[in-house]
Amino acid sequence: MTPMTATLGYALFATRWLQAPLYVGLVAAQGVYVYKFFKELWNLILQCVTGQATETYVMLAVLKLVDVVMIANLLIMVIVGGYETFVSRIGLQGHRDQPEWLSHVNSNVLKVKLATAIVGISSVHLLQMFVDVHHTSRHALLWGTVIHMAFIASAAILAYMSGPMALRADRAHRERGDRHGHGEHGG
Repeated sequence: MTPMTATLGYALFATRWLQAPLYVGLVAAQGVYVYKFFKELWNLILQCVTGQATETYVMLAVLKLVDVVMIANLLIMVIVGGYETFVSRIGLQGHRDQPEWLSHVNSNVLKVKLATAIVGISSVHLLQMFVDVHHTSRHALLWGTVIHMAFIASAAILAYMSGPMALRADRAHRERGDRHGHGEHGG
């Protein structure tokens, strides 16, 4: 490898840091969801205390809170997992609060986790539509169900595809290790 090629390679690799401000922006979006959560919670409490909350209102309000939390969880997965995968190691090994999934995160795992999180969020939205069925058109219910099924199918396909990709990557990693091991012992 020539010095110019190596320099170009290092320069291109350094461009990954251009993503860091994007993750900081997602942290700000997380703050917006925290505000939205407490605003929704406060409205729910006020409606219950004043006796204006019907059972349907409470169920819909709680589902909104669950929806906000699930979207916030999705943001955390993208922020932490994406930063760890595409920008730089965070270095939480041994930290007592390290999420279990972070120890084996890669782009395939992240895609499947995000897809399943989207299915969960879609499930909550669909449930909201069914709880409030009297105020939801048949057209909206139909399309909500179709879109939800599309999310389920895409998550299943991603999960299925990530299995063979993970096996291939693991096999390649072992082969590289074997080559390095034989080179050390044989030389």
